[in-house]
Amino acid sequence: MQQGKSSQPVVGVMSGTSLDGVDIALCLFGQESGKYTYQFLQAETIPLPVEWLRLLSDPFSLSGEQLASAHVAFGKFLGEEVKQFLRRHQTRVSLIASHGHTLYHQPGNGFTFQLGHGAAIAHAAGVDTVCDFRTGDVVLGGQGAPLVPIGDELLFGEYDACLNLGGFANISCRNFQNRRIGFDISPCNFILNHLAQRAGYEYDGGGKMAASGQCIPQLLETLNALDYYSADTPKSLGAEWVHQFIYPLIMGEEFLLNDLLNTVTEHIAIQIGHVLRRENIHSLLITGGGAKNTYLTERIQKHVDGKVTIPDPKTIDYKEALIFAFLGYLRSAEKVNVLSSITGASMDSCAGAIYKAFPSVGY
Repeated sequence: MQQGKSSQPVVGVMSGTSLDGVDIALCLFGQESGKYTYQFLQAETIPLPVEWLRLLSDPFSLSGEQLASAHVAFGKFLGEEVKQFLRRHQTRVSLIASHGHTLYHQPGNGFTFQLGHGAAIAHAAGVDTVCDFRTGDVVLGGQGAPLVPIGDELLFGEYDACLNLGGFANISCRNFQNRRIGFDISPCNFILNHLAQRAGYEYDGGGKMAASGQCIPQLLETLNALDYYSADTPKSLGAEWVHQFIYPLIMGEEFLLNDLLNTVTEHIAIQIGHVLRRENIHSLLITGGGAKNTYLTERIQKHVDGKVTIPDPKTIDYKEALIFAFLGYLRSAEKVNVLSSITGASMDSCAGAIYKAFPSVGY
């Protein structure tokens, strides 16, 4: 889209549960004829260093002191990466919007936690930073997730639904009452990548390993019967749920790895297809790393009656970073950026904690 009036550049920073790197997107937002506009200016994915991969893969053993230290250290890491990104592209911005990296997400217990302290990001990058987008909604009784649907509504509203295939598969769409809804459908790359890594691969490129496997009917039936799938919305998933309910089912040695990948892929496609049929979806935009998994998207297509759009590579890879940049843009304008119709909170909110960059001051 072309930039509109009162355009403002914002850097969006996204570290997802699939652990495929930190996405950094420099985006331009504005308004034209009453509608929001956006433009990608630059975007990159920064690989996670080994020490961060190790910690983010197994954060539950950290002590409170270690977690507090990692919170600041990861913020410094993100801020330094943004600073280097801006230097490479010879660009200055006035705002960073950081999702951080979700370690704990338990809205039913009243909390959610994204690693990467905003003050550390702001100081390291020298740029005002918005972060912690989820906590405000959780304290209002909401799920604190998903947050992307307001961006789907305001930036990608021409589609019936937007499906993101990241660590988790989540969707947003308009329901029969013409209200925007959104929720996590199922785990996605969080499990698929974990299984591929058992064989020494970072991920299952194109879904080739899954395509070569055979479905395990009993396991598929057990996965599809998990209570989460019949629960009412609003609802959301986190790593803890996968560790508690999925991993015990797939960790046995009796299953061949490619058969597990095939079965989990089919499980994901079935759950997505069920939601698409229930919500009467006829045009679907698919983004996220899973959009490059040809076998997965083919299986999803088998369960969809309508047009499936897989966009350009930049939109596939950086749509979530774009939308978190947009959430920061809305937060800086003190406009609603979280919809209670999606999260189940008691009210819409303008969420996100703002940390100012530390200026050089004299006394």
